[in-house]
Amino acid sequence: MVTELVLSIVALVGLALLVPLIMLATVVLGPRASNPAKEAPYESGIKRMIGLAEQKFSVKFYLLAIMFLLFDIEMVFMYPWAVGLRELGWLGFVEMVTFMLLLLTGLIYIIKKGVLNWR
Repeated sequence: MVTELVLSIVALVGLALLVPLIMLATVVLGPRASNPAKEAPYESGIKRMIGLAEQKFSVKFYLLAIMFLLFDIEMVFMYPWAVGLRELGWLGFVEMVTFMLLLLTGLIYIIKKGVLNWR
């Protein structure tokens, strides 16, 4: 137990010293090439932005992004469940069905609210 504690402390101290050292090395040894394109706010080649910075965006863009993340994370939970379904048994199956029904309820709510209508 003491060996693991000592090893953990040595690893943490090593990381605490190594990370700033690497950051300093990138600043000192890194390239310093500078040109007008690099100094521009946008490196995409856009000379100037059209419109005001205070322009309002529809909230639907953010809602759609959040929905994508939610259903993407659902897949992260479903893959290990599918792999370990035999070990989980019926209780694991019922828990996943409950989880999917909860997400389906949320999707039905979103559709009824009209979030997916872009008009």
